[in-house]
Parts: sequence; C-alpha cells; structure tokens
Amino acid sequence: MAKFTTLTSHAVPLPADNVDTDQIIPARFLKVTDKHGLGDSLFCDWRYLKDGSPNPDFVLNEPASQGAQILIAGDNFGSGSSREHAPWALVGWGFRAIISTSFADIFKSNSLKNGLLPVEVSPEVHRQLMQAVNLDRTTKITIDLPTQSVTGLGSLEATFPIDEFSKHCLLEGIDQLGYLFSFDEQITNYEQQRT
Repeated sequence: MAKFTTLTSHAVPLPADNVDTDQIIPARFLKVTDKHGLGDSLFCDWRYLKDGSPNPDFVLNEPASQGAQILIAGDNFGSGSSREHAPWALVGWGFRAIISTSFADIFKSNSLKNGLLPVEVSPEVHRQLMQAVNLDRTTKITIDLPTQSVTGLGSLEATFPIDEFSKHCLLEGIDQLGYLFSFDEQITNYEQQRT
C-alpha cells in the first residue's frame, strides 16, 4: 500500500451519523476476494438509482467531489458487520482519510490495515470542517500523520490519536505482514545461528 505522510485535499461532506458497513458496501458485493473494482460499488444503494444511473442528489456524484481524497463523515462511521470490503471500497474510490467524531472499532482497525487513515476529531472541530466544506467545496484540508494534526480554514489546527504501530505501518506503507517481512534479515540471521 502507498505510504501516508501528509495529505492535502478537498473533501466530500457526508454528515449522516451511524453509517454502517452495509451502506458503505452492500453485502451482495462481498463475493469477491480482491479489491479491484470495489470503488465502483461504494455507497451503491445511495449512489445509483434503481435503473443503475447515477443519483444526481448523492454527494459522491457531484462534480465537486471528484478527486477528493478526504471524506468528512458523521458520528460512529463504519458500524455494523466487520467486512474488510468497506475500507477496500473507500480506498478504491480514492479516499485516503476519513474525518469523524468516532469510528466503529472493527472498521477503524480494518481501515488502518488497508492504508485508510481514520481521523477522530472533537465535535467542534468536526462542525467547523463540515461547515467550511459545505460552504466551499474547494476548501483544502491537510492531514499530517507524523504530527498527527489536521489543519485548514486558516487558523484551525487539531490533533488526532493513533496507536504507534498503525502509525509506523502507514508511514512505511506496509501492512502487518509487510512489518514482519521487514525483519527478514534478522530472522534469517537468527535461523542461521541455530544448530
């Protein structure tokens, strides 16, 4: 996966609270074992009309959303089942980070393992970001992982929590298996010294 250091992007506002993983990627798309193409099915039941055409009233279909790498979501984002396909679909669409006031634990864990940074901020910071983005969809937000900070809107600056292991993996662009492989030389040396 790609390294995550600093990201500056405009954002997509999705203020709905309690968006669960079945809304992010409906269960009928879980038959695949690979990530390819899942971005096309992101928020499928909201994003497309019954005839399969794009829903003009859904935020991801708006021209202002195209190319955005940050999603500003409502509270308790990613609740529901533990499907890893949810962060796969979000990353497949092009998101690298999600800002919310809280995330479901399993969704947060799956996101961190798949290169998607969940950024938890206070309700006041969230309100300011959501308001600014709704007023001007070209508003840029910067997420800096090394300093664990979010900046934008002039003087706005906030920090967010992340565990050290996940931070290390995102900065290096590796998953848990990649982390183990990073010790390949030491493991090989240890094995060669054993009788």
